[in-house]
Amino acid sequence: MNIVLLSGGSGKRLWPLSNEIRSKQFIKLFKKDSGGYESMVQRVYRQIREADAQATVTIATSKTQVSAIRNQLAEDVGISIEPCRRDTFPAIALATAYLADVEKLGKDEVVIVCPVDPYVDHTYFEALKRLEELAGRGEANLVLMGIEPTYPSEKYGYIIPQTSGETSLVKTFKEKPDAATAERYIREGALWNGGVFAYKLGYVLKKAHELLDFADYRDLYAKYETLKKISFDYAVVEKEPRIQVMRFAGQWKDLGTWNTLTEEMSEPTIGQALQNDTCKGVSIINELNLPVLCMGVKNLIVAASPEGILVSDKEQSSYIKPYVDRLNPGVKFAEKSWGNFEILDEEEESLTIKVTLNPGHAMNYHSHEHRDEVWTVLSGTGRALVDGAEQKIHAGDVVRMPAGSRHRVAADTELTLIEVQTGQINVHDKRKYDNV
Repeated sequence: MNIVLLSGGSGKRLWPLSNEIRSKQFIKLFKKDSGGYESMVQRVYRQIREADAQATVTIATSKTQVSAIRNQLAEDVGISIEPCRRDTFPAIALATAYLADVEKLGKDEVVIVCPVDPYVDHTYFEALKRLEELAGRGEANLVLMGIEPTYPSEKYGYIIPQTSGETSLVKTFKEKPDAATAERYIREGALWNGGVFAYKLGYVLKKAHELLDFADYRDLYAKYETLKKISFDYAVVEKEPRIQVMRFAGQWKDLGTWNTLTEEMSEPTIGQALQNDTCKGVSIINELNLPVLCMGVKNLIVAASPEGILVSDKEQSSYIKPYVDRLNPGVKFAEKSWGNFEILDEEEESLTIKVTLNPGHAMNYHSHEHRDEVWTVLSGTGRALVDGAEQKIHAGDVVRMPAGSRHRVAADTELTLIEVQTGQINVHDKRKYDNV
């Protein structure tokens, strides 16, 4: 299978564990058989590999998420990087051009597009194989997966099929309705539009050239910021006369809010947390090195991270976004391709950060013109490179880097250090160099 996973999201509906860099699909909440935790993107990537070990997986995502993807997934996963957010049609057009021009897929190859974050089981991936087969026959230019509704949802668009068969031509599409209208659609045999579909690569490439002015993948990437924001549904799907839908009645759930996400957690608490036996329906996720105690409360979500603390009725947690907009929180934690960092303290002219590097990884060689830095090694071993001079480092060592000096740190084992910056703290005060 050739699968494009759409990885977007602003990171606000699952605040404080998510942010602009760490969207919901990167939060590790699902317990593995080994006892650790995996994220939505790790879970779906693992499930794809279990269903088809030879699958070509490409993740279409913004450049702010690339480091987290590299951190959590295999280095060989394909990434179609969106320079900025331009909705799903430009994203899918760019990913399709990437597959054609970079991965060298032929125009008759079938491509499956799906979100990166559905909560599904193996039946979903077996259905993707059937979707691929239907698209390969060429009886329709697009083949959609229609999800059998389990309740009259107001969150999804609806697909109205012509017949009640497993596959059918599409009669029409309906926008997100109110609950009463959704009930009527379901009685008429409507299906949820979960954003899952398949096509031959040449079809979408042709549509992209009809609607966008570009020569190839690199040209489209260069022009991406000038493109109009438009959804794939509006630009292509709703205008396509040769379109089929395939019914899917297996497990499928959109974990877009704390309320739905906590329903799939295998345990009520993650992290340092305790609740007494008078609590009912309480979920606690704590990423802080401080304990959380709940007593005598019901139907709550408590989420704590360096970004902040949420205490909410589970149903009310669905309405979090406008309040997070008012808080305007900054990014306090992020995963990078080399590890992660957590901001411990922030003042006008100083910044204190806890940095963890994964074994065998290194930061970019870089400099800052207006701030000094000091690294204090807490644990692990590695090598610090400052203005071309390398030294081995281990717990207790201190490395000083005056403003203007070129520096990087590399980890031999997992390496944890405290970085203190003093001077003019500005995200743009960074210059990168080729590693030596």
